[in-house]
Amino acid sequence: MSVTINAHQLKLLLDQTADHMGHEGIEALHGIRLDVDSQYLYAVASDRFTLAAARYRLADGDQNQEPWARTIPGDFVPSLRQWVDSLKGATYITVSTAKDRLVFDGPLADLTVVTNTALEFPDWRGLLRTIAAQTVEGEPFPALNTGYLPRWVAIQQSLRVRVTADRKAVLFFGENFIGAQMPTNGGGIGLAKEQTFESAHDLWLWTLAAGAADVDMESLPQPESSRFEAPRDIRETAATLLRGVLDSTSNAFNCDFDGDRDAWFAHIRSGVSDWMAYRFLNALHQVDPRVAQQVVNDTAEELDSGELGEWAWGMAKESGFNPKKWDEEHEERLAKQMAEEPRKWAVRLALALNDAKSAGIDFRVEDNPFVTYDAESDEWKAVKPQPAETTA
Repeated sequence: MSVTINAHQLKLLLDQTADHMGHEGIEALHGIRLDVDSQYLYAVASDRFTLAAARYRLADGDQNQEPWARTIPGDFVPSLRQWVDSLKGATYITVSTAKDRLVFDGPLADLTVVTNTALEFPDWRGLLRTIAAQTVEGEPFPALNTGYLPRWVAIQQSLRVRVTADRKAVLFFGENFIGAQMPTNGGGIGLAKEQTFESAHDLWLWTLAAGAADVDMESLPQPESSRFEAPRDIRETAATLLRGVLDSTSNAFNCDFDGDRDAWFAHIRSGVSDWMAYRFLNALHQVDPRVAQQVVNDTAEELDSGELGEWAWGMAKESGFNPKKWDEEHEERLAKQMAEEPRKWAVRLALALNDAKSAGIDFRVEDNPFVTYDAESDEWKAVKPQPAETTA
């Protein structure tokens, strides 16, 4: 029985669950449980106060096998994480079982760990199923031990929260992640005070009454916007790219293809580039969210540096391309365009004059070599440049 997973994804499963392991005093919980069903590989850990389960969808060839599970002993988890972290992210690792062994087969080395199959790990599926099925009782106002909250930082994503009662576990949902945290009866010295939301709110009424009504967090001061600031949050980046696709598509439909073809092509190229970038980012995020976030951070740094042309030139040379030839071809196209086509600003001027004419605005244009009125078609047109006269 075996599954294959790349190093990035295995490290992610271990990182998201390691902080939830129980201590050595509870041997059955002192470790990370690897659990395989017909669709997913799971990493699960709990110390009775929190429970975390992260999953990875198996490749087609690994699906529909007989379920199996083994617990990686807690003392071995740090070494395993270090070994996996030393591998390149795309490196594939085969995880298999052999009697009382769990084997991690890498490209250059194997790791084998002894597992105690006699230890019975809790029915984590049943626990989470029960918590998810809990119904809301009244207006829940549970107390949570803040000492446990940092454990959820390793998930590195936003988590949705379901609260059902004061004395029942709070449930967390994320992308390929589910977890739970028990409420606490104590905090600091002594027991947590029995409170409802109303009673806690009443203690602050005198203070809060001095504030205005209907003020929300969105009203807080925002940083001054620069000409362009690349987003660093991966979700914001994805939203920016998708919005760019929609904006470019709309602009292309509203653009006059015959009158301003360059603008039409610019909108199309912008939309296509944003769509490709989104698809690539989404695919990378599915493989390894942390690498995707690092790419977003690095790209933002490069864009904010204002040296995009220099970056592209250098990377093109390193990749074996010829950016100097590209530059020469671009200059040739521009020179030909300048010699054979009306100036871009003249084309836009003609469009503006036609719009003004259609709106019934009176105006007069002095004779000039850039725009002229075509009485036959009843519209203003940009004039193509005339070749320079040569002297005998």
